[in-house]
Amino acid sequence: MAIVNGNYANLKESYLFADIANKVAAYAKANQDKKIIRMGIGDVTLPLAPVVVEAMAKAVAEMGVKETFRGYGPEQGYDFLREAIAAYYQSFGVSVDAKEIFVSDGAKSDCGNITDIFSNANTILIPDPVYPVYLDTNIMCGRKVIYMEGNPENGFLPMPPKDVKADIIYLCSPNNPTGAVYTKEQLEAWVAYAKANDSVILYDAAYESFVVDPTVPRSIFAIEGAKDCAIELCSMSKTAGFTGTRCGYTVVPLGLVRKNEDGVEMNLNKMWLRRQTTKFNGVPYITQRGAEAAFSPEGVKQCKEMVAYYLENARILVEAFNKLGFTFFGGVHSPYIWLQCPNGLGSWEFFDLLLEKFAIVGTPGVGFGKCGEGYFRLTGFGSHEDTIEAVNRLVEGFGK
Repeated sequence: MAIVNGNYANLKESYLFADIANKVAAYAKANQDKKIIRMGIGDVTLPLAPVVVEAMAKAVAEMGVKETFRGYGPEQGYDFLREAIAAYYQSFGVSVDAKEIFVSDGAKSDCGNITDIFSNANTILIPDPVYPVYLDTNIMCGRKVIYMEGNPENGFLPMPPKDVKADIIYLCSPNNPTGAVYTKEQLEAWVAYAKANDSVILYDAAYESFVVDPTVPRSIFAIEGAKDCAIELCSMSKTAGFTGTRCGYTVVPLGLVRKNEDGVEMNLNKMWLRRQTTKFNGVPYITQRGAEAAFSPEGVKQCKEMVAYYLENARILVEAFNKLGFTFFGGVHSPYIWLQCPNGLGSWEFFDLLLEKFAIVGTPGVGFGKCGEGYFRLTGFGSHEDTIEAVNRLVEGFGK
């Protein structure tokens, strides 16, 4: 008899986005004359940068000619892309060896798969509210999970606990869903904690390109000693609009080692390489050529213009919420605004109010964990026109 993984029974049913879709569909059917403005999903809306499209088109043409056709590529990514990513890191003062970079089909996949190289005996430290993949991945493996609360008092940036020892720590900065960003000093405290406890930090830097202050770290490896205790997961989805094109990368330092349950020291870079060569056939050549172009000087310029567009939307929202006197986090180094629901409303109550009264869709904060109750995530990933219209509706409605 085949026996299934019973840990899946411990997963909570994920009704969040299904419930949102059902509520929005019912509202749209009953209000066909209303324009619904969707500000809930964390998906980009601008097209790929021209330099990326040009590079991918060229790569498609190459695939149609025998002399330039490519079959299986290296599982860890083509050298041309890994070297381009290393140069990108260098552009903001972080040194990463190309051999430490592993190209993947996105940070979400790597967030889930990276735990393959860790024992299920590890204790996991996860922030709340949180990107659900961190939690669900570890529940599937039956690992012990400890939560660290994000709240207004700590700016939704939990710091190292004094009385808890964790083996694997998930950090995300700029944070999804709260938009909060760790300072250099705060990350130094986390690196010190990880080194003191022989822990490993899994650092999600998917939104690093939204950081506008040069004093704010865009990589955990900007912190001295981080290569001894951290793995970084990155995404091209928000940096270059690759949500539908699928490309990301993970950085595993060459010298990062930890012991197995028998006390034998093992190299995590070699372990991840072994895992990828066994379970992954690599990202398509066409996609990697597009990613390479995104990291070229012209590509970086064009992609920064896209990021600036979304940040302007966030600024418009921030300006409106300041005017209304609402309490919120994020919106500066992030496309997300983490809004405290006004008048003591719960997350779903505020969702219903926004939809029914203003025809605006966001994401109830409670969907990201119990500490998200009473909060609401709005995104700057729409158009300027829709963002301005949404703001006008809110100011008119709440400003009275």
